[in-house]
Amino acid sequence: MAAAIDGTTRALDRLRHALQCCDPAAKCAAVASLVIDDDSYSTQSRIRVAPGRPERLQLVRPRDVPVRGLGTPEGRTALVHAIAHIEFNAMNLALDACLSFGGMPDDYYEDWLSVARDEARHFALLSARLQTMGHEYGDFPAHNGLWEQAEKTAHDVLVRMALVPRVLEARGLDVTPGMIARLNEVRDQQTAAILRVILDEEVRHVAIGTQWFRWCCEQRALEPDATFLQLLADSQTRIRPPVNWPARVEAGFNLRELPADVGAML
Repeated sequence: MAAAIDGTTRALDRLRHALQCCDPAAKCAAVASLVIDDDSYSTQSRIRVAPGRPERLQLVRPRDVPVRGLGTPEGRTALVHAIAHIEFNAMNLALDACLSFGGMPDDYYEDWLSVARDEARHFALLSARLQTMGHEYGDFPAHNGLWEQAEKTAHDVLVRMALVPRVLEARGLDVTPGMIARLNEVRDQQTAAILRVILDEEVRHVAIGTQWFRWCCEQRALEPDATFLQLLADSQTRIRPPVNWPARVEAGFNLRELPADVGAML
């Protein structure tokens, strides 16, 4: 028993280290090394920790993040930085999904570690692209909305699965095709190609959220479609067009769990 407890402690310590790491390259390396071996991640005991981020990164209110058009090099660089920030936070969110919620099946932790590894790779692609543009992650201000949602949903894994992967990440499925099209219009095929990789792989991430949201609903004898709609209403969250319905279907959505005004547009 003591050996199992020690193994769990080591596993959770490695997760905490990766989450708290401030240096982006070191964080990505720490995430890449995380595996589920003989250690148990499912212990009920959990201590939440704040994510590490570069000290030079300035966090501002969402409305204070400058909006720049993609028709200029500066605007495209700002876009790459903004998406890198999203992927950096998505990496932290996937790690936190493992750290914040005990008592889940082993497959749950394997799924979210795999998501963290994907997000680390996405961030690395965007970070390298930023460097070719003469910048580094942290050169532009960013907002903390993604992590604030992690804080709001830290009390319940069912709520987390509904409102982070199935709302925030699903929004990425909706808006990324338009960004890719616009980048191709301004002949930034390098950035467009990176976003295509991210879009293709994010479908699986949202699908993982769908799987575990519905698993939680089944465990609590809740009807998942109605529960999802109620959580949207309770959190005053709206799904707005554009909606990438083929990608959402692939990620496990169905028309019954979309608000009626959105479903009527499809």
